[in-house]
Amino acid sequence: MRVVLQRVSEAAVEIDGVVHGKIDLGLLILVGIETVDSLEDVNWLAKKIVDLRIFNDAENHMNLSVKEVQGDLLVISQFTLHAKTKKGNRPSFIDAARPEIAIPLYENFKNELAILMGHPVQSGVFGANMKISLVNDGPVTILIDSQNRG
Repeated sequence: MRVVLQRVSEAAVEIDGVVHGKIDLGLLILVGIETVDSLEDVNWLAKKIVDLRIFNDAENHMNLSVKEVQGDLLVISQFTLHAKTKKGNRPSFIDAARPEIAIPLYENFKNELAILMGHPVQSGVFGANMKISLVNDGPVTILIDSQNRG
């Protein structure tokens, strides 16, 4: 699983002109699921995200996690995170998991995040055409790939 985390002061997802999910302080999480991903990746990545110390403390140092600042999470599925661009000008998405594999892992990921946070997470709809708006705070943007844990 590959995620792009963006520390935000606000973020929202709109589907067909209707706001489907909205958060204030927290993390916008763009998640791409690969064919080799499993529940082990879901659990490792969810814990890593919740514990990652990327929010400022009283001395303005990145020293607090999203859980510690009582932030919210907005999770958006994004298969394009697995684009292969080495050859030609049209990206290949061959490593992105098909919906029958990706949807259950996506749902498990959201559920695991909610359990670890102690409250529900906001999300988009898997496979939908979504409009994402955000105010990136910092800016802080971090890429994490569960296949590169070492």
